[in-house]
Amino acid sequence: MKKIGILGDIGSGKSFVAKSFGYPVFDADYEVAQIYKKDKKIFKKLNKALPEFFFTFPVEKSQVSKAIITNSVNLKKIVSIIHQEVRKKMKKFIKKNKKKKILILDIPLLLENKINEKKDILIFVDSKKSEILKRVKKRKNFNKRLFDKFKKIQLSLDYKKKKSQFIIKNDFKQKTVKKYVRYILKEILQ
Repeated sequence: MKKIGILGDIGSGKSFVAKSFGYPVFDADYEVAQIYKKDKKIFKKLNKALPEFFFTFPVEKSQVSKAIITNSVNLKKIVSIIHQEVRKKMKKFIKKNKKKKILILDIPLLLENKINEKKDILIFVDSKKSEILKRVKKRKNFNKRLFDKFKKIQLSLDYKKKKSQFIIKNDFKQKTVKKYVRYILKEILQ
């Protein structure tokens, strides 16, 4: 089984690219949302670490946003609590899909949290900054300060690009992405 890690900027289209491969995708953003909605144990840890922000269950996105905007240290605390659980869910996903040829890891802080393994194939999704900003601003609950805080904890895009075996130039057109995906699959499945 080969694992493909999708890298790129916030709003670059990583999830769209991940789904375009047609193989099982571990979607960390979805898993985090589920943790906030359903995992009381994690809520208790968040409540203990940051009681002034996490006081109702299920955890709401606004609580997370407020904690992060208030203090950058809070983001690190939240990530350290959530990250462990996401890693467990990813291991279950890999075990469940171990017979598949390829698995796709759509994990925003893949390199930052050292989740990938050396033999994993890394793909960088390269998109125009102007397109990214336009797309991100359209998101429900977009918050520029929050966006900037998340950008600060990420490794540089140049570093991610250098670490990647493949680069997909994403123009947000399905036809273009599919062309890159076909080429990459051909290369890695030889």
